[in-house]
Amino acid sequence: MYILTIAAIIAYLGMQVYWLYSRYEYSLREHEDAIAETIDKAFAEYMAKRESKVIMPREMGRVQSSYNLDNGVDSTGNRLRTVKVETKIYDGRKILGIYEDRPLTEAEKDLLAEIMLDSISAIDIRKGEFDVSGAPSDAASWSAMKNFEIEAMHPFTAEGIDTLLRRESIDAQVTLMVTDSMEWRSSQKRHASVFNPHFAVMIPYSELERKSVMIDCEIPGLQILGDMGSTLLLAVGLSLLLIICLMWQILTIVKLTRLDNMRNMFVTTMIHELKRPISTLKMCVSGIENDDMMADREIKAELTLATRTALDNLSAYFSKLRDMTFNDVEQIPLNISEFSLSALVDDVISSVSLPVGKKVDFANRVDAGIEVSADRSHIFNIINNLVENSLKYSGASVEIAITATVADGAVSISVSDNGNGVSSAELPEIFARFYRGKDASASGVPGMGLGLAYVRLLVEAHGGEVSARSKAGEGTTITMRLPQ
Repeated sequence: MYILTIAAIIAYLGMQVYWLYSRYEYSLREHEDAIAETIDKAFAEYMAKRESKVIMPREMGRVQSSYNLDNGVDSTGNRLRTVKVETKIYDGRKILGIYEDRPLTEAEKDLLAEIMLDSISAIDIRKGEFDVSGAPSDAASWSAMKNFEIEAMHPFTAEGIDTLLRRESIDAQVTLMVTDSMEWRSSQKRHASVFNPHFAVMIPYSELERKSVMIDCEIPGLQILGDMGSTLLLAVGLSLLLIICLMWQILTIVKLTRLDNMRNMFVTTMIHELKRPISTLKMCVSGIENDDMMADREIKAELTLATRTALDNLSAYFSKLRDMTFNDVEQIPLNISEFSLSALVDDVISSVSLPVGKKVDFANRVDAGIEVSADRSHIFNIINNLVENSLKYSGASVEIAITATVADGAVSISVSDNGNGVSSAELPEIFARFYRGKDASASGVPGMGLGLAYVRLLVEAHGGEVSARSKAGEGTTITMRLPQ
């Protein structure tokens, strides 16, 4: 389930990235198409302005062009198309020999019209014969001859088209170029990279002379992303929501798995803990049924003591379980009384069942004069739990010391040992319910992870606080502070 969920997250993120990339590419192409349309309009406007200047005022002279289009076939049957174009530009003042800057009279204008066609004073003659077999149509060939004439009169300039582009808020690099072959249609070079996108348009302006203009525009990527702002926010929002839901699902599964493991461990440990006192009680009951054993006063006393001890253990065990079920420490009933802490510690030490084969040294370092105001049975259970932990999580021998100090209206009670200790990574978790450290779980020592949680619960019920100091391999010290 974890692997499938992680795979689903990765697959979804991959799809989202691919979709956003495709959407960004589409936006770039839309922007390029819009720029291309604007460039075409600006180019058409510039060509129209150049064409309008070909018609000269009568007194300035005239432009004479001749066009010829021949269609034929070659020896292999392929179609041939050839154009001949000649353009003559006449200067009227030069023909009449007038050099001063003044308007021509009507007589001079009439005279100019009569002699202009036969004049040899043409200041510029441009002509050529071109193979236009690659032209898409005859109309394109005629248009190319017209552009030849316009180029002769008013050459195409980068500044002229750039002015119109800037008017349309297009900042582009304009380059005039001569191509290897005649170009009849404009062509586009779309962006090659999404990180620094450029869009270029090449438009022929004098096809017969193979002259074209290259207009290279930088596409503002940030502007494209800004236009996609709502789409990006929606995609990111949905992605985060899905990831959160999937992670929540994983955490829920992990939590349920942990709870199931805790339940199984709890049942197993509870059976183990109950087995010992129940076995003792069964043994005692068997002894009571034996008349010979009951006739011996010493054996009878031992059976009675064992029965009472087993019942006390069961009672303490069920009390612990009962207290752990309270959701609020204020719900735990307390029977506050004054008692000697040193005497209580002696009772705890004397009641502890020592493991077979383990050397245990107890040290009651509590001053005999320290009186504590608290629930005696709960304090007994707290210290007893701490001592049992020291016995469980230690080696072949262990030293357990119990100390107490009184200061600032509170008594601090510490239980220290030189046992296995707890690593710094696990130390903040040891007071959590059902928590057992890795070493504790691996050691096979029975336990439900309720001991220290029970200690903290009872200490907080008294209005106090509990803390721990430990180092792996060097022992542990648990300190509880109870207000008085």
